[in-house]
Amino acid sequence: MSSKRRGEIKRLLQDEGTISIADLALKLGVSLETIRRDVKPLYDEGAITRVHGAIGLPLHLGEAPFELRMRENADAKRVIAHYVARTIQNGESIMLDTGTTTSFLARQLLQHRNLTVITNSSDIARTLATVNGNRVFMAGGELRSDSGAAFGVSAMEFVNRFSVNHAVISIGAIDASGGIMDYDLEEAEFARTVLSRGARKLAISDATKFGRRGLVKVCGFDGFDELVTDREPPADIAQALADAGAILTIAARQ
Repeated sequence: MSSKRRGEIKRLLQDEGTISIADLALKLGVSLETIRRDVKPLYDEGAITRVHGAIGLPLHLGEAPFELRMRENADAKRVIAHYVARTIQNGESIMLDTGTTTSFLARQLLQHRNLTVITNSSDIARTLATVNGNRVFMAGGELRSDSGAAFGVSAMEFVNRFSVNHAVISIGAIDASGGIMDYDLEEAEFARTVLSRGARKLAISDATKFGRRGLVKVCGFDGFDELVTDREPPADIAQALADAGAILTIAARQ
């Protein structure tokens, strides 16, 4: 990697704190493959750290990446979570994958009673377990250090035992031609499994994920029933949703 591009990457990180691989490639005018090759030696030598499909500077290492992401676009995620929580009734069952927006949803569900919750997220499990008569089932497996979530074959086999009223996934990226995507193979596979277990299949995302392309496809626009977000998506995404018959809901700010 040229020393000039190394300097540009560090300058962008100093300005923005964290930046996605896709946005970094766009700003530097190079391909995703080139950026991935560029950042690997920086990561190996400790000059940068990975933050769920993005990179950041080591000065943020004192705080868990998941906690950093919980602060990003927090108001939008809270609005989305508030809307979705109002569509879930006491006594219903809900399956949630790991993600900051689904964690916000868990917090909005704290006033609900007698929920049955299935998740791979230790944060969501801790939030909703032992309160208001809830039953919480957590998928097993090794917990990741960045998110405290379990993935892999055992986690998917576990959630496949359940059928729920509401299956909710948090989106990493969404693009008109690619559908819903993620940056990690296991996370994408788990999200796809979650959607398959719900009578209602719900994708939730703040508007910053629009137009991004992840590494792995979760599903097309026909793979879920409804997208809940905080702002109108670009016209091509709105058209793809309409063509697939998916409902688009813009959560209103209070």
